[in-house]
Amino acid sequence: MIESSLVVDWLLHHGTRVLGIVLVSLIAYLLMKKSVPRLVQRTLSRSMCGYPEVEVEKRRAMLNRLIISLGFFVVVVISAILILAELGIDIAALLVGFGVVGIAVGFGAQSLVKDLIAGFIILFENQYNVGDVVRIADIAGGVEGFSIRRTLLRDLDGTLHFVPNGEIRVTSNLTKMWSRAHLNISVAYKEDVDRVMSVIRRTWEEMAEAPDWKPLLISKTPWLLRVDAFGDSGVVIKVVGETQPIKQWDVMGELRRRIKRKFDEQGIEIPWPHTKVYFGDDLKLADVQRFAEHH
Repeated sequence: MIESSLVVDWLLHHGTRVLGIVLVSLIAYLLMKKSVPRLVQRTLSRSMCGYPEVEVEKRRAMLNRLIISLGFFVVVVISAILILAELGIDIAALLVGFGVVGIAVGFGAQSLVKDLIAGFIILFENQYNVGDVVRIADIAGGVEGFSIRRTLLRDLDGTLHFVPNGEIRVTSNLTKMWSRAHLNISVAYKEDVDRVMSVIRRTWEEMAEAPDWKPLLISKTPWLLRVDAFGDSGVVIKVVGETQPIKQWDVMGELRRRIKRKFDEQGIEIPWPHTKVYFGDDLKLADVQRFAEHH
């Protein structure tokens, strides 16, 4: 009876407190999960005013995931400490023990600390967000996940790469704010370059007015920068124009298709590798024919 009364007494005092801690922690987490997106949205509406909506959305989604994950971790740790105190475990001694272990682990986990610091820098500077296409650690691909410790990068072959943030030295974001369609278009030497550039310009402008493509093109007319090179088989013309983020590859593919069709309609030759053979300046055509007949 005495043991039973002790258990009942413990449950009435400490058990209810433990249950209260669990309930308060759950409520705190639910409130945080509901309020964080609103707070992030309000903050970004001021700090990212004028940014493209897609950039704001990617930043918002990334911050929501990180803040809620960190908040969940903090709530769990605080709840665990309070519950351990209710169970009669000496928290001070436990924290001291953790501190000693932490120091020992710290000496062997310097790379982890470096990853965490680099993650905070990436987050603070807004170098990239989930959904961006970047090139980091000699790998190009889409960012599928980000945490303070590592970045998940999926390349064009579908391989998912886990890149520790501390290993990132240079980050190339291919879809930040806007993207650029960049093409080198070759035509045969016999073609009128000015006419070809006019056809390319009109093709881009027609595409910029097409209902399916108009929202993706920022530049309504392209920049025909220059005749970029005299190639082995033709003249190379450099064309660039701005597109919405991550849409440059779609735009370039469609533009090539349309230019090919226009070139066919206009009789403009796209060069291919070929070789011309000369038998000397003073060799007449008749001599060449006679040579061919005898051999």
